[in-house]
Amino acid sequence: MTDQDRPLSVSALTALVKDLIEGSLPPLLVEGEVSNCRPASSGHLYFTLKDRSSMLQAVMFRYKARNMGFDPVDGMLVRARGSITVYAARGQYQMIVERLERTGEGDILAMLEERKRRLEAEGLFDDSRKRALPRFPSRVAVVTSPTGAAVRDIINVLARRNSGLNVVVLPAAVQGEEAAAQIARQIEASNRLSLGDVIIVGRGGGSLEDLLPFSDELVVRAIAASRIPVISAVGHEIDWALSDYAADLRAPTPSAAAELVSESRSALEREIGQFAAELATAMRSRLDRARLLLARFEPSAVEARLMRIFMPAARRLDDARDELSRGMGERVERLSRRLELAGRDLEAASPAAVLARGYSVVRLEGGTGAALRDSSSIGPGSKLEISFARGKALAETLEVSE
Repeated sequence: MTDQDRPLSVSALTALVKDLIEGSLPPLLVEGEVSNCRPASSGHLYFTLKDRSSMLQAVMFRYKARNMGFDPVDGMLVRARGSITVYAARGQYQMIVERLERTGEGDILAMLEERKRRLEAEGLFDDSRKRALPRFPSRVAVVTSPTGAAVRDIINVLARRNSGLNVVVLPAAVQGEEAAAQIARQIEASNRLSLGDVIIVGRGGGSLEDLLPFSDELVVRAIAASRIPVISAVGHEIDWALSDYAADLRAPTPSAAAELVSESRSALEREIGQFAAELATAMRSRLDRARLLLARFEPSAVEARLMRIFMPAARRLDDARDELSRGMGERVERLSRRLELAGRDLEAASPAAVLARGYSVVRLEGGTGAALRDSSSIGPGSKLEISFARGKALAETLEVSE
């Protein structure tokens, strides 16, 4: 048996290829476009370098990647310096990158940026066009691949969170030349046939090229023209497409989109329970206030309130009455005292009082009856009438002197 007829194991052949490639190729400088760039949790950076017709797998280890001055993203044009090696576990050759330099934007990114600027200038991305999602949709239309992981994730999330929600899957290719036209047609069909209260348009993760249909102008315009609110759920959180800007809401993943359109049943039950407790508390508070108001109209309470209202007036009236009574008494007392004094003065000045003190009134008998005040009006032998306090007497003058 010759050496050519002797079979080789896969490992032996891979080792032979590895020795040939790694032993014959010096360190190289390769220029290409970054694609499918995925940083690992270990810190290593895995990506693909590509041009129009070929792709090269590349890896940059953590101790080299942390010294870069930028974060490589899909579509970026770079220059990678490193060596070619064979990754035996997968039987493929790859580049171990020692240094990575950015040389400019790749063709895809440049095209997307130009398209984004043009569509944005038309107002297709304006916030004023965005509409709020219905909180309780009864039917959700999903435009995606019927065999992809995205549709399974969406259905599983909806079944777990709200099993009563109807799901209408509108199948469409999500990558390739026909994908954009199919996605746009299904969005238009959803609107024309009213197949949902909200539309989810999306797919699972992939490279920048894989996601290109969701940045196609047909898809962007179909989303912008939709009268049904649209959620764009393309790839993973770090992925993006122009559909994200045209949609009413962007979801980082298809699963997140399903959560956005479905209220959790347990969360709804908790919210309803909270509302019920708040309503019961409010009703109890209102009833307590009503009881307090009604208590104010009980007879005893009404009487007490009336007493509080009229008591000051009644007290003022009593005080005024007492003051008037005291004033009238004092005035009567003063007048009585004055009257008594006047009576005394009058009594003291009366002729009877004068006579009672021992005086008498002398009149000329047969005269005018006026009291004699001067001795010159009589003479010896004049007849006199003398009035005393009690009784009278007649007398005759014997002698008159001044």
